[in-house]
Amino acid sequence: MVMRQLAEGIYWVGAIDWDRRLFDALIPTPEGTSYNAYLIQGSRKTALIDTVDPSKEDELLANLKALNIRSIDYIIPNHAEQDHSGTIGRVLATYPMAKLVTNEKCRDLLQRLLLLPDEVFLSIQDGETLDLGNRTLEFLITPWVHWPETMLTYLREDKILFPCDFLGSHYAASDLFARNRHTIYEAAKRYFAEIMMPFRGSIRGHLERLSHFEIRLIAPSHGPVWDDPKFILDAYAEWTSDRMKDEVVLAYVSMHGSTQRMVDHLIDALISRGVTVRLFNLTVTDLGELAKSLVDAATVVVGTPTILFGPHPAALYATYLVSVLKPKTAYASIIGSYGWGGKTVKVITDMLSTTKMELIPPVVVQGYPKEEDFLSLNALADEIAKRHRENPLIQKGV
Repeated sequence: MVMRQLAEGIYWVGAIDWDRRLFDALIPTPEGTSYNAYLIQGSRKTALIDTVDPSKEDELLANLKALNIRSIDYIIPNHAEQDHSGTIGRVLATYPMAKLVTNEKCRDLLQRLLLLPDEVFLSIQDGETLDLGNRTLEFLITPWVHWPETMLTYLREDKILFPCDFLGSHYAASDLFARNRHTIYEAAKRYFAEIMMPFRGSIRGHLERLSHFEIRLIAPSHGPVWDDPKFILDAYAEWTSDRMKDEVVLAYVSMHGSTQRMVDHLIDALISRGVTVRLFNLTVTDLGELAKSLVDAATVVVGTPTILFGPHPAALYATYLVSVLKPKTAYASIIGSYGWGGKTVKVITDMLSTTKMELIPPVVVQGYPKEEDFLSLNALADEIAKRHRENPLIQKGV
């Protein structure tokens, strides 16, 4: 890996993980990712912002060696998660005079995760600064973006924001800066959906605070650097707003064709009423794409057969995903079939109770759908279209 320069005396010294396809044994990363670490040289002191995932520690140290870095005064972990902090021990072994500069919550977590001693830390408070000589670092503590200890670092003189996971993307690219905007926008939206969406309220407040800073570059911990900060800040402002699109996310699984027939009918009914449908067959779908679709959608419909006494496991997992991501989606419903009974509707409804979605009466039938069942699906489509028309937060024709 080759280190790259953001500005005079400021370098990207991280690593690109081209082949990583699963993050935290949980999040699909079809475009790979990067672990961005940044070296800042002041006239008197040198700081390293974040490290890299332990699997890439040799690349970080090779980049520092290539720059002939003989000493590091400060290591600044913006976040305790191991893809940021997991190489701190190796860096401290190489640069033993360095101090870890972070907030108290991050310090406590790092001590538990990495078994680091008290004496290596310098604790800072929100708004405090660190003097590097001709450069000044300002620290903004931003809890729940996406952990409780997360903070951002702002380089005043160069107007560069190092926002940690905030405003990032899981996207491996040889370009240092975000050049292919459409592709990286989609990667950033997916990243927001999978990681940041449950914390929309907190993020809105942090965006408001950042509006008072002059920002020339945004250098996140994952993905390319934004040399047009307004582009990603505007995107986050939209994603965290309460505005929705006239869209239905229909996530379903079918075993013997009954639920599939209902799904097909509901799709046609919604389209004929001018409602956009985003369809996800849960036996083959990329759950990251499902999460991304929830960022804007006004309604989610879960389609499932009943297995024994409840939903199909794939539908259950998708419902759990919706419940923990807590999108701004306003409405939810359920369609499907059963053989002899069960509690599918209750199980899904209970899981969605953690969200603010309003439940539209489900259409769940015994066996293969009959003519009256198709009429009920038409009525469901009518109700969804009506609610979308009447809700002022749902943008039509977007």
